[in-house]
Amino acid sequence: MKLLGKKIRLLRHQRGWSQEDVSKQLDISIPAFSKIETGITDVNLSRLEQISALFDMSVVELLTYNDPEQEVKYASDLEIATKKLQERDAEVIDLQKKVIELYEEIRGMKSYV
Repeated sequence: MKLLGKKIRLLRHQRGWSQEDVSKQLDISIPAFSKIETGITDVNLSRLEQISALFDMSVVELLTYNDPEQEVKYASDLEIATKKLQERDAEVIDLQKKVIELYEEIRGMKSYV
């Protein structure tokens, strides 16, 4: 429930609403709404439908909502990791070439002995 609470808090912040604004619209106390956001209180289906309607979303959209800014950060992190991995792959290939060259050099030296 903590993840759901974080999503609700994020959506509330994105709309510039206070906990008081949302609690009034849901007809619950501010502490009750705060407990939903912090994950202390489990949300029943009826309340979940109220909250999703408040944010003009379906229940499924609310449950699967991801912060677009966070997704951009993850995409950026993934690009950085992919680039580093490609650099490491290139280093490994270069080292493999050097090993092969050294092996061939040693093998060539043995034929002279």
